[in-house]
Amino acid sequence: MFEKKNDRPTETNSVFRPAKGSAKVIIGEGVTIKGEITNANEVQIDGTADVVIKTDNLTVGSTGDLKGTIETENADIWGKVDGNIKVNSTLTVQELGSALGKIEYSKLQIKLGGEVSGELIKNEKVKKIRPDIKDDQIVKPLQDALDK
Repeated sequence: MFEKKNDRPTETNSVFRPAKGSAKVIIGEGVTIKGEITNANEVQIDGTADVVIKTDNLTVGSTGDLKGTIETENADIWGKVDGNIKVNSTLTVQELGSALGKIEYSKLQIKLGGEVSGELIKNEKVKKIRPDIKDDQIVKPLQDALDK
């Protein structure tokens, strides 16, 4: 009948705190940073950054201006990015976003109005089933089978 309710949000439910164990970096609007960001699960740039980044997911907000060397699994660009960009999975350039420089990607999505310029390299993610076997070892037995 008289139960005490706990209205305080837990750490996992809080909007302002990421879940325990996650590593999220946010560079807010108006903030300028120079340096290196590594071992982050998520990086969001809404300010100005001249950095080397290695992360799982990168978001550059509409007010974000990112320069440097970037390596990420996925990137969602709403602002400006300039530099060496390597996206191992999906690069999405939104309506007002722009990506300049040497850009390596596996999948590319450019929304109407988004801009991409520079050197574009499509990264084919084809993995060998058995890396211990060389290509010439595969071709010879197949050719022998076809000759018979």
